[in-house]
Amino acid sequence: MDITEVRVKLMETEQEERLLGFCSITFDHAFVIRDLKIIRGSKGFFVAMPSRKLTDRCPGCGGKNQLRAAYCNDCGESLAEDRSFKQPNGKAKLFSDIAHPINSVCRDLIQEKVLEAYEKELLLFKQANYICRYEDYGENDAPHSEVAKTNVQRPQSIRIDKANLNKQPHKPSSLEGTGREFSDDFGAGLF
Repeated sequence: MDITEVRVKLMETEQEERLLGFCSITFDHAFVIRDLKIIRGSKGFFVAMPSRKLTDRCPGCGGKNQLRAAYCNDCGESLAEDRSFKQPNGKAKLFSDIAHPINSVCRDLIQEKVLEAYEKELLLFKQANYICRYEDYGENDAPHSEVAKTNVQRPQSIRIDKANLNKQPHKPSSLEGTGREFSDDFGAGLF
């Protein structure tokens, strides 16, 4: 498995800010992980994996709430303060990684490639014609020459993020013989 592309989005930061940028990594021209964070820590730069806030359920209504919430979003009931799992260092675990490396070799490889790309992006940023490519994912991202070098066959791209404008709204098929008639006045007279 190779990291075939890293895209970085620099953050406008002051000297004290910890979050330096976001990045996405592509494995073998086929799989992308987005929203990794490049962070300035006390021991230097590191890469944080994409994560989500942990939630639990309200004991009264069963609604989902973030662990820091004092009241239920659905019923307004007061929630216990200390509902989170404690880590070995005593801190509350409030986030969970969505994707992460399983071993330190993989983590080190990802961190090395991301920080290398971050340094390159900083140099590009200083140029007058700088354009951030972080959001430029499309149907034909990898140049054909790169794909040919890796002997990877790119599948036919299919866009699923845009509506098919040729389709008509759904209408039930024939209801003949069911004893029901189709009427287009559903909900008429409610207002």
